[in-house]
Amino acid sequence: MEQKTARLTVLIDPSKKQTFEALCARQDRTPSQVVRQLIREYLQKHGVDYANNPSRLADVPMASKEPDE
Repeated sequence: MEQKTARLTVLIDPSKKQTFEALCARQDRTPSQVVRQLIREYLQKHGVDYANNPSRLADVPMASKEPDE
């Protein structure tokens, strides 16, 4: 697990936030745990080795903006 932490502020629709928090609670996980897992999976999907070389992002091709969900 990561040693240091940083804050990430995300704006989200209130009803979506409430539903997300309820689902996390049902699964006995915190929203932060779920978001960290989603971020790790996203980085892995795009081939970014954040643990050993955060600057490797330069090797990832640019893509069109993903739509907000």
